[in-house]
Amino acid sequence: MLQTTSAALPAGERLRAGAPLILCDLTQSYSPAGGGGISTYLREKRDYVLRETPHHLIQIVPGPEDRVTVDGRHVFCEVGADPVRGSPNYRFILRTRVVRDLLAQYRPDIIESLCPWVLPWTAIRHRRAFPDTALVAGYRTDFPNAHVYRVASEKFGETLGRGFRWLSYGYAEITYREFDWVYTLSEAARVPLARRGIRQTSSLPLGVDTTLFNPARRDAGYRAELGLPPGEGPLLAYAGRIDNEKRADRLVQMFRRLPSDMDAAMVLIGDGKLRAPLMQAASGLPIAFPGFEKDRAELARALASSDIYVSAMADETFGVSVLEAQASGLPVVGVSGGAMPDRVPDGLGLLGPVDDIDAMARNVIALWAGDARAMGDAARTMVAARYGWTRTFERLFAEIYPNALAVSADRIQRRRANRFASGRPMLPAGHVAV
Repeated sequence: MLQTTSAALPAGERLRAGAPLILCDLTQSYSPAGGGGISTYLREKRDYVLRETPHHLIQIVPGPEDRVTVDGRHVFCEVGADPVRGSPNYRFILRTRVVRDLLAQYRPDIIESLCPWVLPWTAIRHRRAFPDTALVAGYRTDFPNAHVYRVASEKFGETLGRGFRWLSYGYAEITYREFDWVYTLSEAARVPLARRGIRQTSSLPLGVDTTLFNPARRDAGYRAELGLPPGEGPLLAYAGRIDNEKRADRLVQMFRRLPSDMDAAMVLIGDGKLRAPLMQAASGLPIAFPGFEKDRAELARALASSDIYVSAMADETFGVSVLEAQASGLPVVGVSGGAMPDRVPDGLGLLGPVDDIDAMARNVIALWAGDARAMGDAARTMVAARYGWTRTFERLFAEIYPNALAVSADRIQRRRANRFASGRPMLPAGHVAV
């Protein structure tokens, strides 16, 4: 077990005193080859904790086999798990006993749960065995609506889709009431939680590395490097999972509606179950599918070397990929759904109705006919002024973690008081204490 100084003091006092704590991130939503906002968050948080704090950080994620890698104050624990069907870059942990053993071994002061399925209850059960543990949940996706309802309504129809959504909100209520504090990625996302009586919440906007994602990384040879024909038209770019949830197929449909004399090309950076069928569907079109880009510097070069960022994702909970594109100097064409309107206010791009392919094509045409470069410059200025990972983690450590530790301390105090009260002898009826 890791040892910290002043371990006898309550975790809240140690945090205020700047003494080291043992922190733990726990998630299913990690992939070394799948990208995603949580994978980025884990990496950025690791760097911040090691650079700016004295704390120890345990990160427990799925992997191809059980493996623990110790690097100073950072411990990276992979729990062997099978790939997710249809999303081979992701794995799903079912061997929760292994996770509980890791938690019992390292005894974190704070567990931050970053996904809604299975593992939150592993953290809850650990806390029942070790009551001093504070639990924080990142409600990063309004999953009853974005995942359950979308899939169920497509498979079983609207009525059953709504029924499954209602049940999922019930599951969310039961689960997240067990946590000491919950954060969302926007103020709007706190609303469905409040409706379910979960009010111990904060919003935690994520960030972007504006030094890495920068227009200065633009490479005039990138389009040719992809094997795309040269031209004066725009290079459209998308970076993320190429699957149904992200509505990646709409981008190919949209591209077909662009006029040929526009001389446009497109690059879809990422992997997913739709990549192969979309490559076949796009045969003969100037669309490149280079796959997932592991090198963040190369991803930054790709975005800076493009002209317009496009996304048909309707349920984006925050949109880190959108911010990275904006930091790279790109205007955005997207849809009026999820967090997209927050990321793309007037003057930084054009949004249209969800799943309206024709409207998206018209917006690409209109944006390119206008001053796309000025929009991109404005987007870059906005991101540099408002978003940064340092600001994200300062808020996490200055507001969210202290709130969770305060609730945890109060819970422990009330539990001890109740135990003392229940242990006192009952006075005989009619007896008056003096």
